[in-house]
Amino acid sequence: MISLRRKFSGVWPLLDERNRRLMAASEALSLGYGGVARIQRACGLSRKAIAKGIREIAEGSTRPGRIRRSGAGRKPIVKRDPKLLAALERLIEPGTRGDPESPLRWICKSTRHLAAQLTRQKHPVSHEKVAQLLRAQHYSLQSNRKSEEGADHPDRDAQFRHINAQVKRALATGMPVISVDTKKKELLGNYANSGHQWLPAKKPVKVNGHDFPSPDLPRAYPYGIYDLARNTGFVNVGTDHDTGAFAVASIRGWWRSEGKSLSAQAQGLLITADGGGSNGSRLRLWKLELQKFADNTGLSVSVCHFPPGTSKWNKGEHRLFSFISSNWRGQPLRDYETIVKLISRTTTAKGLHVTCRLDRRK
Repeated sequence: MISLRRKFSGVWPLLDERNRRLMAASEALSLGYGGVARIQRACGLSRKAIAKGIREIAEGSTRPGRIRRSGAGRKPIVKRDPKLLAALERLIEPGTRGDPESPLRWICKSTRHLAAQLTRQKHPVSHEKVAQLLRAQHYSLQSNRKSEEGADHPDRDAQFRHINAQVKRALATGMPVISVDTKKKELLGNYANSGHQWLPAKKPVKVNGHDFPSPDLPRAYPYGIYDLARNTGFVNVGTDHDTGAFAVASIRGWWRSEGKSLSAQAQGLLITADGGGSNGSRLRLWKLELQKFADNTGLSVSVCHFPPGTSKWNKGEHRLFSFISSNWRGQPLRDYETIVKLISRTTTAKGLHVTCRLDRRK
């Protein structure tokens, strides 16, 4: 958008009305779908003027016709109504949300609502013009950004540095390092799954209109183990509950299936985990089961827990579960076998390989 504005700003004063229209139309045609809207925002011409230029190019018209002199034509609405921008600013000002006198405090601030309110205040304007004015004032549609972590512990940075140092030291000595986490529980049945998949036109997968689960509805509890050194994943899909015993049982299954054969000479194991959930730092069952696992295997097991509210930095979250969610997007999870197959087929361009098994134990 910035490059387009620069292109127009350099040559715009040298062109008359018709040449501006033809230049804008040519640029819109070169951009393809959505080009008219982008050119409108970049140069300021109306969609009607750009469309007229496109017709002239298509018809091959060489007759210039009548060309208005500079400054002729209808005046902009902000010049005909100088108080319009100030009224618009008052409506969209965030400080008015709690003001009892504000008519928009409980109203979605769409362009149609803003246009209706301005019209009631003796500033007749269309919702399209409101959108143009907002863009001209450097406003844009934006969603919430998840960046606030709440109350940060003063030693949080030191905690992360400690975890990073422990992981580097373990990897340098050949000790296996795994990241563990539980994916959200999944409902089994013909329920909608977020995302899109390629299907024949107008033949979507039909699912239930509501997903209100009953207490006896089966659920899946995927527990993931991600090997940081080998870029491999192991997912244990539980059918009962996500408990500390289930979390350690998943780690034990990974060790017997992959870890023991890959790290036969290893004498220790480093685990990075979130601070809550079935592998929480304060969960006694998690610690008890880990001690049993260490006694049975003879391994020296160390656990590094992330500080509260920082689960997004867990390697298993964005190197394993994110790709699993992408792989089964738009696919109803009707049974356990479907979940196991979709997880097992998850791969990435960087060589991620995932092993998945179904754990029906209580």
